[in-house]
Amino acid sequence: MVDSYFLFPQIDPVIFSIGPVAVRWYGLMYVIAFLLANWLANRQADKPGSGWTRDQVSDLLFFGFLGVIVGGRVGYVLFYSFSNFIADPLYLFRTWEGGMSFHGGVLGVMAAMAWFAWRNKKRYLELGDFVVPLLPLGLAFGRLGNFINGELWGRTTDVPWAVLFPNAGMLPRHPSQLYELLAEGIILFILLQWYKRKNPPAGNVAGLFLLGYGTARFIIEFFREPDAHLGLLSLGMSMGQWLCIPMIIAGSGLIIWGYSRQNKISAKESKA
Repeated sequence: MVDSYFLFPQIDPVIFSIGPVAVRWYGLMYVIAFLLANWLANRQADKPGSGWTRDQVSDLLFFGFLGVIVGGRVGYVLFYSFSNFIADPLYLFRTWEGGMSFHGGVLGVMAAMAWFAWRNKKRYLELGDFVVPLLPLGLAFGRLGNFINGELWGRTTDVPWAVLFPNAGMLPRHPSQLYELLAEGIILFILLQWYKRKNPPAGNVAGLFLLGYGTARFIIEFFREPDAHLGLLSLGMSMGQWLCIPMIIAGSGLIIWGYSRQNKISAKESKA
């Protein structure tokens, strides 16, 4: 190991407290992510011919937020801590003990979107294309919250930018939270903003999000410390990597199907 590394500063996870009410850095990151998503969605809705109103945006974000919280918690319990749930079903509701799964959150948002689409008579794939560009910046702030909390650190390493996390032992580690902030947050946000301006087929922006996030997370998992109670699973892959594979397949399938459908429609129009 190298002698040079960054020492992680001891940051109090609580920003301030008033009596029993405490404002935490991680919670603040969620608030900032929600406000950013609201701003971006309203900006899109205000464009002429968008087919959206601000009231619909408000409802969408409300249901989406519920989907993230409920799906994230249920996903964590089912994917990462099912044995605890079997031993004590009330563990599902003890959210103060921590435990949220991004992949579960995605499933929760998909269910919330299905409900919203049915209720507002919107096409599901087009709704997905509207929603997914709102997500990466939220992911970026979430990973920043993980870094501030000194949690979900990376594997031990000797790279010059290694960080010594006090809660992770005495060996420097990859700051994998920051890798995810960059790849799953900032880069994916820029990529989606660029791609949606190309007027791709319906569902392809959502497909690119699934493919992009799944690929980025799969790669970064090689630098992230596996969950202690699970370790590495079959083929030496982590649970996070196994959960990314369906995302990559689904995203690729959506993109291929979208362009195939567009080409068929173009061929029919040219013959007409």
